[in-house]
Amino acid sequence: MRNRFKDKIVIVTGAGSGIGQRTAERFGEEGAKVVIAELDKNSGKQVEKKINNNNAKAIFIETDVAEYNSVQEMVKNTVKEFGSPDILINNAGINVFSEPLKMTESEWKRAFSVDLDGVWNGCKAVLPHMLEKAKGSIVNISSVHGFQIIPNCFPYPVAKHGVIGLTRALAVDYASKGIKINCISPGYTDTPILERFFNTKPDPEKARKEAEFRQPIRRMGTTTEIANTILFMSSDECNYMIGANIVVDGGITLKIHENDDTGAN
Repeated sequence: MRNRFKDKIVIVTGAGSGIGQRTAERFGEEGAKVVIAELDKNSGKQVEKKINNNNAKAIFIETDVAEYNSVQEMVKNTVKEFGSPDILINNAGINVFSEPLKMTESEWKRAFSVDLDGVWNGCKAVLPHMLEKAKGSIVNISSVHGFQIIPNCFPYPVAKHGVIGLTRALAVDYASKGIKINCISPGYTDTPILERFFNTKPDPEKARKEAEFRQPIRRMGTTTEIANTILFMSSDECNYMIGANIVVDGGITLKIHENDDTGAN
């Protein structure tokens, strides 16, 4: 175990599974005190237990990132249990994919309440504490959808574009105050959310193989690969990084189009 984050107080939203879970675990492995800010009580408790059983320190706090009062209460409890937060990972998010004119008003509001408002709620709740210390790090999780458009995925990419814009705007305002704010855009990552997406297809295994084939690297990313990038961005190793959006996608967004003879379609 390296101790890059020894006794650092880290909040990870949406830490009950996938990228959030692995990020929380990796922070624990490197000595941090981890807050699992998760809506699902069962998964949150399981991750808390796993981290603590690995000789690290973690607490689960039930949190609905779409509700500012819930986020504010989570931060208040964090301060009570561990102290003032040093690092925030705004990971919680949901997939809402639709055709624009077929999308319902509730789908629009649901997507933005979690994927964009949820990020702002987290930032707004921790920034006063970081300002008091004149030091802090925030990493917001966007997506390759945040700068590339895939048809029929509306309004998810709209919200994720917003996350990148929010990151850049806040980064400029708070860089001189000792707070670095950056963003990561993962590509296809092997998570329960992606698995559920494949399971909506007539042949899930075929859909997975086709998606893997489209990647220049010919595989999905792992949650550990994404988490390790998040830890680097949170560390003192990259304090000169301000308002950046780091793309970790196996090279998929470097491709302009698919060749018809690749066998991927």
